[in-house]
Amino acid sequence: MYNILIVDDDDMMLKMAEFTLTQIPEYNVIKANSGLQCLRTLQSGDKIDLILLDIQMPGMDGIKVMELIQKHDYWNQIPVIFLTASSDKSTVMRAGKMGAIGYIKKPFVPEDLVQRVETSLKA
Repeated sequence: MYNILIVDDDDMMLKMAEFTLTQIPEYNVIKANSGLQCLRTLQSGDKIDLILLDIQMPGMDGIKVMELIQKHDYWNQIPVIFLTASSDKSTVMRAGKMGAIGYIKKPFVPEDLVQRVETSLKA
């Protein structure tokens, strides 16, 4: 069983991602609707195998969350894929430099999301 943490302030996007990924029996989805809730989930000590992290969120954005993840001895081993509505080249480049293993453009195609998650978990 893989635990996938999805972090997005858009409730509809969280529900779509959860519905898509829970069609795969091996995937357990944990949802967080803010950067702060993401960090609280990580602090709980539950094993997280992959994080899907929205970049643009109020309060603590995905970039700040990623910076904090990268500074932590255990969390920095968890693969992160950024979710973004932006296809701006500088955003994509910044995500890669921060250690993200990729990005998924929103709105996502369900089959693409599943494929990216499968590839990331098997890497």
